[in-house]
Amino acid sequence: MPSEVSVKAAAAALFAQAAAAGRDELARGELEELVASFGGVLAAEDSAPAADATAVRIALEHTREFGLVLRAGVGGLDARLGAAEFARDRAAVAAAVELTNAADFLRLFRRTVVYQRIAALAAAAGRRAPDAVLEFCFGLVLALGREYAGAHRDQPHALRLLELADVRFGKTVTVGAARCQIGAPAPARAPRPLAKIDKLLHPASIGLVGVSASGMNFGRIILKNLMGSGYPRERLTIVRDGETEIDGVRCAANLAALPHKLDLLIVAVGADAVPALVDEIIATDAAESVMLIPGGLGETAKSRAPAAAMAERIAAAHARPGGGPIFLGANCLGVVSHAGGYDSWFIPLERLPKPQKKAERNAVLVSQSGAFMITRLSRNPWLDPRYMMAIGNQTDLTHGDFLAYFAARPEIETIGVYIEGFRDGDGLAFARAVRAAVLAGKEVVVYKSGRTEAGAGGVMGHTASIAGDPVLFDAVLRQAGAIVTDDFEAFDDLFYIAGALHGKRVGPRLGGISGAGFEAVGIADATATPTFALQMGEIGEATVARVREVLAAKRLDALVEVRNPIDINPGADDEAHLLVTEAFLADPEIDAVVVGLDPTAPAIRALESSRLRPGHDLSDPAGTVHIFPPLAASCEKPVIGIVDGGPLYDAMAAAMMDRGMCVFRNCARGTRALARYTEARLEADAIRRRYAPAP
Repeated sequence: MPSEVSVKAAAAALFAQAAAAGRDELARGELEELVASFGGVLAAEDSAPAADATAVRIALEHTREFGLVLRAGVGGLDARLGAAEFARDRAAVAAAVELTNAADFLRLFRRTVVYQRIAALAAAAGRRAPDAVLEFCFGLVLALGREYAGAHRDQPHALRLLELADVRFGKTVTVGAARCQIGAPAPARAPRPLAKIDKLLHPASIGLVGVSASGMNFGRIILKNLMGSGYPRERLTIVRDGETEIDGVRCAANLAALPHKLDLLIVAVGADAVPALVDEIIATDAAESVMLIPGGLGETAKSRAPAAAMAERIAAAHARPGGGPIFLGANCLGVVSHAGGYDSWFIPLERLPKPQKKAERNAVLVSQSGAFMITRLSRNPWLDPRYMMAIGNQTDLTHGDFLAYFAARPEIETIGVYIEGFRDGDGLAFARAVRAAVLAGKEVVVYKSGRTEAGAGGVMGHTASIAGDPVLFDAVLRQAGAIVTDDFEAFDDLFYIAGALHGKRVGPRLGGISGAGFEAVGIADATATPTFALQMGEIGEATVARVREVLAAKRLDALVEVRNPIDINPGADDEAHLLVTEAFLADPEIDAVVVGLDPTAPAIRALESSRLRPGHDLSDPAGTVHIFPPLAASCEKPVIGIVDGGPLYDAMAAAMMDRGMCVFRNCARGTRALARYTEARLEADAIRRRYAPAP
């Protein structure tokens, strides 16, 4: 009977034998032995590709971003079609070896079309699906992957590829073809002293290099923004020879002349001057953290070698006592830290007002692109996260570093991340941090650009990124627990809804309410995601009776049939919407409510001022903007308000969002966002049950 121990022992001997012969790939006889250690039989070399629709491909593949990944899915002729011919998770599923186990991976594998064929054929023959055999097989493959992922530095070999093609699970496990490649473990990158991120975000002192004494360059704009955001000028120092002060801020002639070590040094000079300045910063130990604003480093052919050499010197400094300074950027817009009391973006404040919509913010936005962050905030001022940072080309600090830091911060609930590409191995570090954040009760919403060949080409020209495989990215990060979005609009919606509904109890049963028939139906039509669907809850008799009482009191009972979703008629006023919503929320068969607030209906107080009915407007305490937010805040179930109307109703939507209610501008978008959020929350809950450490 094969076991994890016997599989690893067989692999160790076979890998050593191949390496001694100067080979990085197992020979045919060695593959037969390896497959036999799994309890399988390798088919003859001249066997034709399987035409069997239940053939499975199982592979361990080393990836640049995520290290060793386990994939399983369609084999045989189906495998030649490619994943693009199948819906998400139907051709194959994948997970980082480190972040899954056999039972969890089998749960993923059940989504594939090949598993469903296997299960259907077994059921037709009166047998159970071979789940136990599949789980056992996945467990053996994962054990081998963990042993040879390259993480064990005393292990002389790392697995680069193990492919078991056309695997069929009958009385004997038969493998149609196999390949196995090995290599040397990759050298580990020096760890960054991540505790110093606290100095970057909450600096007691800030220095600036590159501030013009006469013009309005990037450095001068950053200085203006620092002071304009309320950062005390006495805690600022400008490094500039020949000046004693600029805009009332003291100057030091050079880094060596600084009166004390800085918590943060912001560098806004030409890209050509940066490598030498970085060497000086390290040599003088001038700062705990450094922000590199200049673009171009590592993004052009001419600059790649100098940028790589600079990164190596920074990494070497991390190996010294104290860890050296940490570096954000280059090609970095900067940081807005509400908790740290400063704004270091080089965008003038007049071009991007940052309204303070919340007294206490619980979200973070980490973006490889500064422009992405600016446009998100400009379009969605209700986001206004606690921290916003552009990390640029990741010369030093990476996505994984920041996510690991914020995963451990108890005041942070929601983390939004825009990614263009990972540094080698940082995808796995990021996935680990996603899992840590989810286990800590947080939501991580991610958008990755470069999802098409053309998009990947654009990414390669920006922030020195490497795009990577978008399908693998999606699969691994979803399995880690992230909410992975497909486009900018979905990112906006899910980052917003995650912050608005954090702490609410979620479930799959939806209630839909509107005074517009199309909207009631539209809510029901928008309940499905590619891999999940909300259900319209079956409301109980008590709820039906309660709603009928409301309709009778409003003289609408003859016009409305009580059901879910419900069209309560355009004659329903603000109170009717509220009371029907309360009735649905009280029903134990309803987990969430999407309610159309019908701003165009004559009875709704939706206008800033009404000429026809003076006082029947947003200022009326009986209006929707006043009565709905307290209900949404007090109820443990999610309530999504829909304000579907043009610019005339922007004030209504804004007033409700200002009061903390989750509002969307059309029913399909709001319901889809709720469906995707619910799917992710339920998956996160399952991850916590499976992977939370024992108390």
